[in-house]
Amino acid sequence: MTGTVIKLDGAEKSFGAVRALAGVDFSVRPGECVGLVGHNGAGKSTLMNILAGTLQRSAGELSVGGRNIEGTWTASRAQGDGVRCVFQELSLCPNLSVAENVRITHGAIRGMGWKSRAGALIAAKLDEIFPGHGIRPDDEISDLPIGKRQMAEIARAFTVTTEPLRLVILDEPTSSLDAVTAQQLLAFVRQETGRGTSIILISHLLGEILAASDRIVVMKDGKVVAEKPAREFTRDSLVAAMGSEVRHSKTATAKTGKSEAGMAVRVTTAGAIALEARKGEVIGLAGLAGHGQTRMLLQIYGRKNAEVKGAVAFVAGDRQSDGVFNIWSIGHNMSVRSVAALRRLGLIDVKAEQNLQGEWRKRMAIRTDDVNNNILTLSGGNQQKALFARALASDATIILMDDPMRGVDIGTKQEVYDMIRSEAAAGRTFIWYTTEFDELDHCDRTYVFRNQGIVAALDRSELSEERVLQASFAEAVA
Repeated sequence: MTGTVIKLDGAEKSFGAVRALAGVDFSVRPGECVGLVGHNGAGKSTLMNILAGTLQRSAGELSVGGRNIEGTWTASRAQGDGVRCVFQELSLCPNLSVAENVRITHGAIRGMGWKSRAGALIAAKLDEIFPGHGIRPDDEISDLPIGKRQMAEIARAFTVTTEPLRLVILDEPTSSLDAVTAQQLLAFVRQETGRGTSIILISHLLGEILAASDRIVVMKDGKVVAEKPAREFTRDSLVAAMGSEVRHSKTATAKTGKSEAGMAVRVTTAGAIALEARKGEVIGLAGLAGHGQTRMLLQIYGRKNAEVKGAVAFVAGDRQSDGVFNIWSIGHNMSVRSVAALRRLGLIDVKAEQNLQGEWRKRMAIRTDDVNNNILTLSGGNQQKALFARALASDATIILMDDPMRGVDIGTKQEVYDMIRSEAAAGRTFIWYTTEFDELDHCDRTYVFRNQGIVAALDRSELSEERVLQASFAEAVA
């Protein structure tokens, strides 16, 4: 199709001394899926916030549907022109129901019976995108696990009343979805673009970008550094365009650590299979989202009906609800787990704390010029790095990870994988729930969950995506 749905020319945006966008040209055509990739801090989310009207550009021109936008481009103007955004940090009101959150978006839903109409609207869209979703319109958002919250926000973005739907921005939309649900979304994206809706897809899962996109735009340091049809990229060339070293999982997953006889964690479940993790092992938790993986991690963390030998640290995937202290600095978010070890004569040794913060900012390559800045000044991926730093800088011998790679770029993932192997070789134990199948290659043993219990235990030599999916839908795997 000809023309553009939305277009930016020479867009710039600065936050103090940090230049987030440095003259970006970007456009989307009708019925096109544009994949947007780049490392954390490359400027992707800043660019999308400008398109969605939640941030104002410092310079540059914006046009929508061929019309130059004069004055302030706000979120309400964007909504009226058919531009929606599913943000990486979800924006649903947690104290309202799913249907009530739809009412916030659609002012046309009013009068007697508005709640039932809003509920019917969102239920129909959830059924269309995510068959078998298990979400009710009257469910309160705070009661839903993060995967279902993400599904509800995605479905809401595609609902239509009186305003048109021209462009939907999906910023890391599958970061909390399991493989099956993610495939449902990508299939819907292809259907929706076929109907003429434009999609911007931001993801650190390069397979999704290559499969779903018509055109791919690569950003680095606030600039567009590559742009061409998706068919002209391979995974390796895409990684190279982002400025990372091309590495393949099979060569990067040599046997993890020393699997010593000493038991670190043992949890007996209702089924015949118990979870066991020994010193120096990396244990994977897999299966469809919401089937007991996070519950198991919390059970171990709270030492409830679990044998746990050693200090424990937890890396949350839902960083806004369970991870960052959002009124604290970056440094204090990293050092809070180590406060006891930093005490001298009952007081915190400030110099030692600063040294710890500086060391882990450097080791995790956290993109900031000052760890005294507020944690929310960081991009989502850099916030996640701070949570890794908090756990790894501590005295914990057991590290629990709840799908922790949400919003983390491929270069950082490779660095974290290396660090996990190194720490496991030194004797630490990792228990790692992930919705990304490729990450299970880094695990010595994988437990597959179904209906709140373990239905399969697969050694690395037995691991395959087919076996994990089979176990996720069947009662057991021998």
